[in-house]
Amino acid sequence: MVTTRPLRRISWSFAADGGHAACLATPGDGTWRVESWSLRPGRASGAIPVGTGAPERLHTQLLALPDGRVLACRHEPGRHELALLEADDAGSERHVTTVRLPGLRLLPYPGTDALALALGADTTPSTTVWLVREDGRLDPVAELSGLYSGGVWLDPDGHRLALDEVRGGRVKTVALDLGTATVRPFLELTDDSNDRLLLADPVGGLLVIASNAPGSDRLGWIRLPADRTQAPGRVRFPEVVHVPDAQVRPIAIAPDGRRVAVQLDRGAISRLAVWTPEEGELVEAATPDGCLGAVGRWTEQGLRIPFSAPDRPSCLARLDPSRPGSWRQDGEPGPFVGFDDADRPQWRPAHLELLVGGTGPVESIVYGGPDWRCAEHVLLALHGGPAAAWRFEFDPLLQRLAAAGIAVVAPNQRGSTGYGARFARELHGAWGGPDLADVTAIGRTLAAERAAFGRAPAALFGVSYGAYLALLAASLAPGAWSRCLAVAPFLSGPRLIAEASLPIRALMTRLGGDTEYVDDQGPRDVLAVCERIAVPLLFVHGDRDDTIPVGQSRALRHTLLARGRVEGADFRYLELPGLGHEALAGDGAPDLHAHLTGFLQTGRV
Repeated sequence: MVTTRPLRRISWSFAADGGHAACLATPGDGTWRVESWSLRPGRASGAIPVGTGAPERLHTQLLALPDGRVLACRHEPGRHELALLEADDAGSERHVTTVRLPGLRLLPYPGTDALALALGADTTPSTTVWLVREDGRLDPVAELSGLYSGGVWLDPDGHRLALDEVRGGRVKTVALDLGTATVRPFLELTDDSNDRLLLADPVGGLLVIASNAPGSDRLGWIRLPADRTQAPGRVRFPEVVHVPDAQVRPIAIAPDGRRVAVQLDRGAISRLAVWTPEEGELVEAATPDGCLGAVGRWTEQGLRIPFSAPDRPSCLARLDPSRPGSWRQDGEPGPFVGFDDADRPQWRPAHLELLVGGTGPVESIVYGGPDWRCAEHVLLALHGGPAAAWRFEFDPLLQRLAAAGIAVVAPNQRGSTGYGARFARELHGAWGGPDLADVTAIGRTLAAERAAFGRAPAALFGVSYGAYLALLAASLAPGAWSRCLAVAPFLSGPRLIAEASLPIRALMTRLGGDTEYVDDQGPRDVLAVCERIAVPLLFVHGDRDDTIPVGQSRALRHTLLARGRVEGADFRYLELPGLGHEALAGDGAPDLHAHLTGFLQTGRV
């Protein structure tokens, strides 16, 4: 089932003129390489490998250039290496420069006298803005006190740039004049609000804004006057784009400057809509069931946007949102070009079902067809997070499991994103509470249904937060499962915060992980309850994991041994040398997938 065709594409970037795109692509073997896509009319549209073909890291930043080349920023501790990747037969690559700073980010530059704009951050904190020249020079544009992010051009020639400034715990958009190196306030709706510019039409002046000035996070718009020296009017926050049960993401402004492509994430599926601010309309466009990529570019040739579905590996789609039936998926004329019909991988389809959780229905992605409940093997797969969700998109690991005859159920239990703010907030300060109740309710129902078919209960599988939740479920509802697989688990919110890096501590605290949930089942601390696990257990951790330290799994192994459990009989701990938090997508991924699949099929540790 492994092919040379890419199965996943991530980190999409579009050139400033919209003529090219770039991404990282993998065939599922753990290696990532750079692709350049030509989007110009009259040229073949599809992926072209660029550079030497040497594997890239997952966090390499890419910047597509108008001529098809790609500027890559490879992040190393304390420094960043910039390289120019060529789309030629030789597969050449040229080192541009090295920047020694803690943080660096590239922005597309609309001018022709530089490759990119770069924002460099140090610990003072301050932000330096450079133009990255073709010959490797970094020409300083401005030295700004404080931390700045974002980056939206306010004019077509690259003279004024909107940046997000963190100020007194608030985010405000300011305008940087590259000619004078001065910064002026740009969005200041109230003193206490977070005001960010998301999209701008540099010619027509349409601005799309996110702000909590109306009392909650809302999308708004404003059109700048023709005389840009005049003050703009009032920002409007229309109800038509306030969709409480969906995450609304503005993607791109049409060339006419009147329409905005908007991604609506409702549950596990994405939809595309066209918002016409001045007419107050939001009209959904016809797209297949699946997930859109939250980035895009709209030119005279149409809208380009990444797309994936459970049985459709990631590609770049194009459409005219106003024309039904215009949807096309570029670069993939058949399921897998180069394969004979008999040899093509047959990707397993998935569907959505509502399963009964602790207090109500839980939307779940299911592989295995209509009779999945009576399959020989059923797996309950728990997503990471907690602020995350399973998406209706291609997943190489879930496809591998489905191809091995394992029916996969991937629930979006309470706390998952995409189901409204209230649903997501249920986990704040209650990790392992409402979500565990949903998971155990589904597991117990499945165990009863499968017993009627003479089948064993479902297996449990989770990664990161999902691994933590799987270990809790195996401990607190031991009769509902046949085995448990945990990849990169942690032991409790407080234990993770005590050991993790400063950024991870801040994120976990913001998500309410510093509070340990306790009820009549006991504390949600894996070490306090793991002795109740009564099924075969396999847990896996990369020893270079900088998100969840490997010490979390080592402590679990030590505790299990201290409680009399036998490694190799009751459980097995597999530590992966040289791998980080993305172990399932790292080097040797197919071999690791095969090992995990064998455990889920047999339960042998």
